[in-house]
Amino acid sequence: MNKLKKIKKYIAVLSLGAIFFPVHAALAVCPVCTIAVGAGVGLSRYFGIEDTITGVWIGGLIVSLAFWTDNWLKGRNKNIAYQKIWMLVAYYAIILVPMFWQGIIGHPFNKICGVDKLLFGIIFGSVGFWAGSELHLILKKRNGDKVYFPFQKVAFGIAPLIILSIVFYIISKC
Repeated sequence: MNKLKKIKKYIAVLSLGAIFFPVHAALAVCPVCTIAVGAGVGLSRYFGIEDTITGVWIGGLIVSLAFWTDNWLKGRNKNIAYQKIWMLVAYYAIILVPMFWQGIIGHPFNKICGVDKLLFGIIFGSVGFWAGSELHLILKKRNGDKVYFPFQKVAFGIAPLIILSIVFYIISKC
């Protein structure tokens, strides 16, 4: 069976599952989310997506979740010392530790520049998302606390991830 047929079969099974199982609201971070990230890595490997590219998006997700949680807590007047740093540490631990225990991260033959490819991508994705978010805030502040275009915040967060994905894709094909 070719990959297209397998994808169609996978989508059909997921669709049937959605019909027979009720949907409930999900929490922002839970064990299911961690499993979903691990499953995403597994699926990306199945479809042949380079681990560095998968890592870029996982890194962006981690930083995004940490920032979102920090803002959510601040909106409820819950502030602790170094809250954003604690959020980052917690999210990295929730996602990376199970990946390490399962052997997804740390394989000796899956390295680039001496670092695990997935971890390498996570580092670059985290830095890229953070830099894009900071650039958004700088430009917004310069423009009198107004964005230059609709969805600027989203564009500046995702653009570095897209650029890094393209760069890592080109590098992987060399």
